Amino acid sequence: MNLKDKNVLITGATGGIGKSLVAKFYNFGAKIIATGTREEKLDKLKEEFPKIKVEKFKLDNHSEIEKFIEKIDTQLGGLEILINNAGITLDNLSIRLTEENWKKVLDVNLTSSFLTCKYAIKKMLKKKYGKIINITSIVGHTGNLGQANYAASKAGIIAFSKSLALEYAKKNININCVSPGFIKTDMTDAINDEFKKILISKIPSGDLGSAEDVSNCVAFLASDMAKYINGETIHVNGGMYMS
Repeated sequence: MNLKDKNVLITGATGGIGKSLVAKFYNFGAKIIATGTREEKLDKLKEEFPKIKVEKFKLDNHSEIEKFIEKIDTQLGGLEILINNAGITLDNLSIRLTEENWKKVLDVNLTSSFLTCKYAIKKMLKKKYGKIINITSIVGHTGNLGQANYAASKAGIIAFSKSLALEYAKKNININCVSPGFIKTDMTDAINDEFKKILISKIPSGDLGSAEDVSNCVAFLASDMAKYINGETIHVNGGMYMS
């Protein structure tokens, strides 16, 4: 997988998928900086994976993202792989969804992802090498009840990732998306059993996915095994969405 000693930034590292991403790249010997907003969870990550570095950072602080990427690039000795996994949900039916919550979800999920990509690409251009993997969601393709803001943010990530891939393909920078379906995390654990059964009945594989299913895919895209894959979205959902 040629990920040993690669310089990796993982955002949203304190959630279920985020921790799996850290573990996967750690086991491959990558140099990792993990970011999140929950300091206690970052501390626990550091305890479990002592060789990583952790940074608390709120991605909705857009004016600081350029400085943040500059800091990360310096600490790593040159940023090579960016994994945008951070995201939030503020769900409500569209007629009850406030403009404030619409903007907040797009600010954190979409605008912040674009800005981290923008400033990371500037660093990658100097190295003439880079891999960016943006984590989207099945609902960015299908929509979902009560998630107009979240679905819009995830669909936007897919669209801008394709545009960036077109712009920088000749500079040896690959930009792709991974789109998880329903994955076993703390969030899905909170779903009541009856609704969970309904969800699972719609998945051809007959089960929820694991966080490692997602991190396996991300690691592949970050490696040179995927050097001819660019501007794509790989679906990790047990066949729930086929198109």
